[in-house]
Amino acid sequence: MGRLRRSRAHHARRDIHRAARTRARPARDLDQIQLIDLEPEKRSTLEAQPLNHELPGLGQHYCVECARYMETDAALQTHWKSKVHKRRCKQLREPAYTIEESERAAGLGREERRPTVRPAPEMERGTEMAVVP
Repeated sequence: MGRLRRSRAHHARRDIHRAARTRARPARDLDQIQLIDLEPEKRSTLEAQPLNHELPGLGQHYCVECARYMETDAALQTHWKSKVHKRRCKQLREPAYTIEESERAAGLGREERRPTVRPAPEMERGTEMAVVP
């Protein structure tokens, strides 16, 4: 009786991770969404787009927070209830990074001076504090 060959299941996992590493990033970053897309005028234009035959769902079902097009309205409703959407909304609630903050993190920015704490003046010898009743 011959030896049975093992299945090569691990290759599928490896290929999925490799594809995720090389896949293009989403079109919009968090700071772009916060500063541009979430403004009321821009948001209303994104939610009511004209028909576009090149976009999924003809460009009619768009999630502004995630910057994604959905095929149907039911898919959009399901997406709004999903963990992915809720996690993205939580990330958008945090304030956006500023250029000054990124420069400070890189060590290029100007440090703000911390207020110095002055030591309390020492009591002279021989003087006692009066106790107030």
